[in-house]
Amino acid sequence: MELLFSTVIALGIGFLVGYLTPGRDKYGSFVAPAVAASVTAAVWVALVWLGWTFDGGWIWVVSLLLGGLAALGVATVLPKRRDKADAELSAKLAKG
Repeated sequence: MELLFSTVIALGIGFLVGYLTPGRDKYGSFVAPAVAASVTAAVWVALVWLGWTFDGGWIWVVSLLLGGLAALGVATVLPKRRDKADAELSAKLAKG
């Protein structure tokens, strides 16, 4: 049950990250929340397999922090790559 709670919290963090970072018009509105939730769930499961307990505070901190950082990374890298790809395609199409 705690895995579900942490994933839902990560979705909220992802929505905040996606909303607060510039360039959010370059990617879908659910990209950052999906990344945050996926990374948080994967980290949570990995930490449980390593023996961390559900009621420990550090499992929450580590999994939510890594999920938020992954969403932030995607939200900052994707617009730059999109601009570059759009410029390359525009130049390619202009050459005909």
